[in-house]
Amino acid sequence: MIKINNIKIYDDFDNDALINFITDKYKIKKEDIIEWHIVKKSIDARKKNDVHYNYSINLKLKNENKYSKFPKVEKIDLPHININNLANKKVIIVGCGPSGLFSALTLVQNGAFPVVIEQGSSVEERQKQVEEFRKTGKLDSLSNVQFGEGGAGTFSDGKLTTGIHSPFCKKVLEEFVNFGAPKEILYLSKPHIGTDKLINVLKNMREYIISKGGKFLFNTKVIDFNIFNNKITSLICKDYNSTYELLASHIILAIGHSSRDTFQKLYEKGIFMEKKNFSVGVRIEHLQECINKSQYGNSKLHLPPATYKLSCHLPNGRSCYTFCMCPGGVVIASSSEKNTIVTNGMSNFLRDGKNSNSAILVNVTPNDFLDSSPLGGIYFQKDLEEKAFKLGGNNYFAPIQRVEDFLNNKKSEFIGEIKPSYLPGVKLSNLQEILPEFVTSTLKYSIPYFDTKLKGFANPDSILTGIETRSSSPVKIPRNENLESNIYGLYPCGEGAGYAGGIMSASVDGIRCAIAVLES
Repeated sequence: MIKINNIKIYDDFDNDALINFITDKYKIKKEDIIEWHIVKKSIDARKKNDVHYNYSINLKLKNENKYSKFPKVEKIDLPHININNLANKKVIIVGCGPSGLFSALTLVQNGAFPVVIEQGSSVEERQKQVEEFRKTGKLDSLSNVQFGEGGAGTFSDGKLTTGIHSPFCKKVLEEFVNFGAPKEILYLSKPHIGTDKLINVLKNMREYIISKGGKFLFNTKVIDFNIFNNKITSLICKDYNSTYELLASHIILAIGHSSRDTFQKLYEKGIFMEKKNFSVGVRIEHLQECINKSQYGNSKLHLPPATYKLSCHLPNGRSCYTFCMCPGGVVIASSSEKNTIVTNGMSNFLRDGKNSNSAILVNVTPNDFLDSSPLGGIYFQKDLEEKAFKLGGNNYFAPIQRVEDFLNNKKSEFIGEIKPSYLPGVKLSNLQEILPEFVTSTLKYSIPYFDTKLKGFANPDSILTGIETRSSSPVKIPRNENLESNIYGLYPCGEGAGYAGGIMSASVDGIRCAIAVLES
């Protein structure tokens, strides 16, 4: 096949109009086309008077020698898997987020029969529990936005952007499409599935894994790990009815970044851990139409809701950046422990809500922790979450503040044109009462700076909602060249173990850990 890159398009073409444009522009005879497909579609809005689409396409042609001026498509093959001693392996996956699911999928596709243990509920039941918390403030600490089938990414935006370069990225996207995701995620430069569509995708993936011999144990919590001669031998599990032991030769530990009690147990059992950098901050909400105007100008194209990604580096070494921007979305209650406030952002596939929201985060290093143990970052997070709970009124209402008031260090007394979307409710507050000084000063420096890059970012009525603490795992579990921890047979995996930062990278790491198990 040949590839044509950097095709500028100034119209909202459908596929027929697009291929007509391309064949005319590049003098390709239609009768020579055997097949073609889009491999990349992005929006170039760097110049507001020159907003356009940028396409790359692949074409399979007859008489390809006639088109030798175009580069050939390089085929990227997935690594061969050398399966070893499959019949003797008892594989358990702890956690049913992206890394756990793609571990399970890879294993069943290669003849293994893993058991997936998840303390939360199936995605259908979990959706009800999340909505119940948003409506009533009744929190289920075992199944919520953080825990349950699909992991924390389920109730976000289903973003599939990543900075990693792996041959498995394409496989992850193709598998999502196989299980019901929109085909456009295969070529959009910023693909997303959306929470509403992701729920069905996850259900389909689970049913396929079960059909191939995999097993899921929902509402089942791992409470202990049995180790003999430095090798994992079994797990102790607890469900609604009983406590029991499951034998295991290999355990993929895909527990996610919020599994604090499991981190504590692993630490007690002698699994090596390291504290690591992460970030904390707040959510900011704007009117989506204002973000569209700032990003697209007066473009006449039918463009999707605009996104942004901003960063700022201060002279003192601190940095601030926007994270998990959700166009047309809501700020969602994401607590997983009683008497804490945690926020995140969520969008459905159409991203058609009135507001946009994004985290504004400040980097935190181990030097900021009061506790020197590997779990010091967890204690740092939890302290902020408990303070936010108290500031919000001790009822799972989130503390909020207008940007103008935050910059002037005064409690907000009213809500302006931008209405907060957080449920079950909000309380007008002064967020500086709970934020560490270095976070406050960094945000005060960065918000006006971001306004110079994105007009309207520092709108006085923009809403800040506290607090966002779960951007990434506060710990890392070291692993060797075989992806095992210091305990043989235990494979730390995904975001919770410190090896991923989003759905894509977590899914890829799940595949890699599954392959390590298959080849062991």
